[in-house]
Amino acid sequence: MQVEKLSSNIDIEKYLEQLGVDSGGRSVLTSKMQTHLIYIRDLHVGAANILKQDALSIGADLAVPKGTILAQTPNVDCILIGTTKHLKILSKKELAQPFGLKLLAKHLQDILKAKKPQSAKVMGIINANDDSFFYKSRFIDNDAIKRIELMIEEGADIIDIGAVSSAPNTKAVDVKEELSRIEPILGVIKKQKLYEKVSFSIDSYEPLVIEKALESGFKIVNDITGLANDEVCRLIASFKAQAIIMHMQGTPQTMQKNPKYDTVLSDIYKFFITRIEKAQSFGIEDIVLDVGIGFGKTQEHNLTLIKHLEHFLSLQKPLLVGASRKSMIDKISPSAPQDRLSGTIALHLEAIKNGASIVRVHDVSEHIQAIKIQKALDAT
Repeated sequence: MQVEKLSSNIDIEKYLEQLGVDSGGRSVLTSKMQTHLIYIRDLHVGAANILKQDALSIGADLAVPKGTILAQTPNVDCILIGTTKHLKILSKKELAQPFGLKLLAKHLQDILKAKKPQSAKVMGIINANDDSFFYKSRFIDNDAIKRIELMIEEGADIIDIGAVSSAPNTKAVDVKEELSRIEPILGVIKKQKLYEKVSFSIDSYEPLVIEKALESGFKIVNDITGLANDEVCRLIASFKAQAIIMHMQGTPQTMQKNPKYDTVLSDIYKFFITRIEKAQSFGIEDIVLDVGIGFGKTQEHNLTLIKHLEHFLSLQKPLLVGASRKSMIDKISPSAPQDRLSGTIALHLEAIKNGASIVRVHDVSEHIQAIKIQKALDAT
C-alpha cells in the first residue's frame, strides 16, 4: 500500500477519470470535494438558527456567534461551510423557509452558477503621456508604435492605450490635450491595421477620445469612471464595443483621501449591479468588470478584493485585475515601481487563481510565461 497526500488545488476531474470513475460518478464526487465558505452578514437570528439545523442535518455547518440559539440579538453575522453538494441542497431547502432565507437560497443558486475561467488574457499597458507613475510605460508617437509591435510579438491579447494618468493626486487634463497626445498613435494603428493583429482598448472616459479610438479600430473601452457618462454608453453601444466597468471611489484627485466602505466586497458588488443594468439599458452586452485596485482603496481593501475575487463571479461577467507595479506592493515590500515585477506577478497569479479573466500589465512576456507555468502546475 502507498498513501499520498494530494494538493486540494488539482484538476479533480482528470484524477477521477484516470481512476476509471464513470462520468455520473465524477460529477457527484466533484460536488463533494469543493468546499465553500459563505460569509452572511446581518442574517435574522431566527433564520440563523434554522439554517444552522438544516446545515448540520446534511453534513454542512454554520458558524454563528455565541448566544445565537438564545436570540440575544435580532441579527447576526455567520459563515456557512459546505461543499457544492451541500449548497445545492440548501439552495432548494431554504426556499420554503421564513426570515429572509428564500433570498439567501437565491444567492446560493447564483454562487453555484459561477464558474472560474479556464484561461486568462494578458492586457499590455501603453501610456501616451509623460506623467504615468511607471516611467517605462510612457511612450510617445513612434516609440509607442514600436512598443505596441513588441507587445504583439510577445503575445499580448489586448493592448490598452491611454493618454492621461489616473494615479492618485494627478492633475486633470483637458480633453483637447488628451486627444493631441493619442491621435498620432490612433492614426498609425488605423493606417497599418494593427487592430487585425491584436485587440485594442482605449483607456479614457472622454467621449471625443473614445469615438476617435473606436473609429480607428479599437473594440474595447476601459472606463475608470464605470460608465458614469451616458454619452460614453451610447458610443459603446453604437460601435458594439466591449465595456470595461471599473469601480473607483471618488476621482483620481480625491480617491485616496481616507476611502471607506461598509463592507468592500458587498459595496462594490452593488455598484457593479447598478452599472451593469445601466450598460444593458443602452444596449451594451459585452461587459468586463474591474474592481479597481488602488482606486479609492486602502491596502486592506486591495488585498481583500484580490483574495476574494471569486465573490464577483456570480455576476456572470469576466473580471479584470490591474495591480501592475502599484504602491500596494511597496507597502508590503518597500520598492520603487521599476522593482515591483515579482510582486506584480504574485498578485496577478493569485487573481487568476481566484477568477480573473484578464490581467492588465506593464510586462507582457513575463506574465505570459508565469501564467503558462501556473497552468501547467494546475493541470498536474
